[in-house]
Amino acid sequence: MRHPEFISGTDFENSDAETMSNLVKLIQHDKRINMNKLRTNKKLLERLSKEQIDICFYKGTEAPFSGKYLDNKEKGMYHCVVCGNPLFSSETKFESGTGWPSFWDVIKKGGVKSEADKSYGMSRTEVLCANCGAHLGHMFNDGPSDKTGLRYCINSLALDFKKKE
Repeated sequence: MRHPEFISGTDFENSDAETMSNLVKLIQHDKRINMNKLRTNKKLLERLSKEQIDICFYKGTEAPFSGKYLDNKEKGMYHCVVCGNPLFSSETKFESGTGWPSFWDVIKKGGVKSEADKSYGMSRTEVLCANCGAHLGHMFNDGPSDKTGLRYCINSLALDFKKKE
């Protein structure tokens, strides 16, 4: 469930110290966020956009066909935007036609975790960063049949791409 009072009308870039402190407290007390692994602080809130906070901490989603990595064809690695955990390789990215970057496998087993998601009257599998617990997107069983058969449908705003040198 999202917290509109947390997101709407909040300008993180111009927030005063009291607002930032209240945001940190709100995130620290949210039982859905693994605070043992994620050390949330003012710097993190300043680094992430409010859209990234909505997606990663409140399980939001970006509009289809709007993500900056949807059409990215460069070689490299996709990392968690919150903690930097390596998640996906460009080698497993494919065009699914769904409007979100799609991958048929993770970089390494254990890099992501999955949980049942019954929200919005649907039965899906949510994909989370195994390191910090950030929401990344969802996994479906309609990926390339000659690979894993999986489609990791991931929000661009939850990712940070590092180009291969």
